[in-house]
Amino acid sequence: MTNEMIKPHHKEPLIHIVKRDDMVWWKAWLIRIATIIVAVFAVGGISMLLTGNDFSQTYETFYRGVLGRLDEGNTTMLWQYLQDVAILLCLALALTPAFKMRFWNCGAEGQALMGGLAAMICMRELGELPYWAQIIIIVVTSILAGALWGFIPAIFKAFFNTNETLFTLMMNYIAIQLVAYYVVVGSNGNTVLPTSSSGNLPIIAENEYLLNVLVVAVLSVIAFFYLKYSKHGYEISVVGESQNTARYIGINVKKVIIRTMLISGAVCGIAGMLLVAGTDHSINTNTIEGQGFTAIMISWLGQFNPFIMMLMTAVVIFVGNGFGKVTERSNLDKSFADIATGIVILCVVGCEFFIHYSIKFRSSKKEAKK
Repeated sequence: MTNEMIKPHHKEPLIHIVKRDDMVWWKAWLIRIATIIVAVFAVGGISMLLTGNDFSQTYETFYRGVLGRLDEGNTTMLWQYLQDVAILLCLALALTPAFKMRFWNCGAEGQALMGGLAAMICMRELGELPYWAQIIIIVVTSILAGALWGFIPAIFKAFFNTNETLFTLMMNYIAIQLVAYYVVVGSNGNTVLPTSSSGNLPIIAENEYLLNVLVVAVLSVIAFFYLKYSKHGYEISVVGESQNTARYIGINVKKVIIRTMLISGAVCGIAGMLLVAGTDHSINTNTIEGQGFTAIMISWLGQFNPFIMMLMTAVVIFVGNGFGKVTERSNLDKSFADIATGIVILCVVGCEFFIHYSIKFRSSKKEAKK
């Protein structure tokens, strides 16, 4: 038998994925914006089918659900929207250094709750101290509590190579139960903890949300320069690309892992403090409202760039709040707003895929001969 007869036949696959050359930035952003608009209108169409409302009713309710009576000079809902954006963005900023290092920190919920719990304890127990001393202690203890909740899984990952995803997830449940226990004890057996009148963060320009928004804006700028231009940011990138390469060039990988998770947990602690001491003045197991998991998607969709993450956070909160109001007004199931947000995020993820990759089909025999 000849070599040609025994040579195995390799058939070209019907479909294969090819990485695109870098697309011009403005084209990529036009595609993203168009995708978001189409997704929002698609979800709006679904809600119109379910509720029987017309186009104007649906989108007027959507608009009012986010911005309220802004056209009449009432900016309350606008500031509430900015507050929601700030807290979710703060959690995403906290996760970004860890994710860039390929440390899958799924514990933002627990780290933020621990920061909020530390703030709540200080607010209730230190009321006799001068106000300035209360604020300093609240800020420091919140940061330390969040950092501690990030430090524990980092130590086990660095020295014992444990699975950080499972570890940080389990830490969330521990934090939730600690908060639940404190609420019951602090409220004498009730499930609602009374609001605290002491230790609340200062109000700027008679606006209780402004301080939170400003703090997160400053954190965004710091995170951008830290990740892009600092030595620590460079070490995070190298460890994320290859730990072996990092060791080869003299980077202490264990030190980088622990330091980065301390920072990640600390920023989550700040988010919890801003919620508890800044606006809620109380705490419960639902204070973070599951936003730690949404922050994971924001960090990835924002490509670890704080300013892109800011835009993605604004879109996600806008869609969630808008369709939340549509759900409320139309007596739909409460989960519809989450479904709407999920559809928009899914469309954005698909958009990112097609921006960076293209699908090629197997060429016909005639085309192959040509």
